[in-house]
Amino acid sequence: MSATTYLELSEADGGAHKFYEVLVNDTEVTITYGRIGEQGQVRSATFADHAKALKAAEKKIGEKVRKGYAPAVKGARQRRSVSRRQIVSTRSTAHQAPVLWRFASGAPAFGIFIGEDHAWVGNEKGDVYTLTHDGRVTGRFGLPDAVKCIVADDFWIYAGCDDGQVYDLGAKVPRVAYEIADDVDIYWLDIHDGVLGVSDRQGRVTVVDHEDEFQWSRPATGDSAWMVRCSQEGVFHGHSRGVTHYTSRGHQAWHADTVGQVLFGWQERTEVFAGTSRGRVHRFAKSDGRETGNYRCDAPVFSCATSPDGEFVFAGDNQSSVYCFAADGTRLWKLATGCGSAFSMQYRDERLYLVTTDGSLACLDASPAAVHAAEQGQLPPRQDIKAGSIDRVEATAEVEVVSHVAPGEGVVVECVREGGRIRVHVVSDGYDRTWGVQFPKNIRVPGARYLVTEVVTSAGGSFYRTRGEIKRLR
Repeated sequence: MSATTYLELSEADGGAHKFYEVLVNDTEVTITYGRIGEQGQVRSATFADHAKALKAAEKKIGEKVRKGYAPAVKGARQRRSVSRRQIVSTRSTAHQAPVLWRFASGAPAFGIFIGEDHAWVGNEKGDVYTLTHDGRVTGRFGLPDAVKCIVADDFWIYAGCDDGQVYDLGAKVPRVAYEIADDVDIYWLDIHDGVLGVSDRQGRVTVVDHEDEFQWSRPATGDSAWMVRCSQEGVFHGHSRGVTHYTSRGHQAWHADTVGQVLFGWQERTEVFAGTSRGRVHRFAKSDGRETGNYRCDAPVFSCATSPDGEFVFAGDNQSSVYCFAADGTRLWKLATGCGSAFSMQYRDERLYLVTTDGSLACLDASPAAVHAAEQGQLPPRQDIKAGSIDRVEATAEVEVVSHVAPGEGVVVECVREGGRIRVHVVSDGYDRTWGVQFPKNIRVPGARYLVTEVVTSAGGSFYRTRGEIKRLR
């Protein structure tokens, strides 16, 4: 005894584009949902008999119909296209930069984060690799769609993807931390103390909190918002008309025009930086938007970064060149990457790391001695690294089920329904049980308890975050 109901909600104005499928098989109800054209997420529940399973399924179907879902033919509608950054990359005529090693990720790479111990790279195939600073591959995650960017929030690492999901990469298995609204075509992401900022194709900026609850959204005077940087001062949003600073409550603090459209953004402790389509990197004071520096490149700037506090400013153009400037605007050098144009970059310990149009993660020696030698044609030996056969750990909603908790083994959290939403609280002793826990979206089940390796207080001291593995208690 089985029956399937398939529903879709697709709005012509570019809004929702979702499906909802309910399968009743004897006493089991399986629900699959997500964006049209994608695999979706799966939930299953077992009932005492077939009649109760049918009743539960009918209730779920009724809820969706009242929200506008309607019967549809599976496969008739196709997945909506997403915006992927395109660069017509040409070959640089500058001297070759001193590349120490280059890792071939296998597809154009947008996401990069360089931490204390590892370098992270995410590409258009949904692969995220971790490497040591000397280029040894240590891990590989598999995400369902192309990686837009990789961002860090304290010790936590997140990847934003074309499927509209933001994945927590802090454990052995990637899990969904945030689900962006269906009408948001993500261009860039940033996170500060659990607060996520999203900039999109329409030029909007949207902010959600650690519980993935909408806080505020603001339209921009321009479009194509490739820059969002979050900090304790609020959100710095770059788009086709310049850079706008919003406070943490969404009030505009200042706006600064730029020469050309903003194509990338970077921030330091007291300043923000915006690379533009007219070959500029603008430097603005966070406090009032005053321009404190202006750096001129020879072609559109698609990425930029700085050394700590902006002592040196780096930029990458669409002609496979990378630049370094002194804080006062003096151009110190221009060199060729040798591996395409840089979609993104980050500086750490006299090394400049790039992710590029040909799928490379490249490590450049940015020390003065190495750069001077490169300008004379003297280059260090370059190590070329490939991924090899390292296993791909896929994102999943499945968790191991255990029957008991050994003393000192971990911390127990519980999913509870509050005000129509499923929230998570710590139930182990020694924690504030009124605080929420940032917890994977796709494994929240009302009444379920989970064992997590560690629970840590957020930097702002208002919620908890999990670290390590997650197991469901039977």
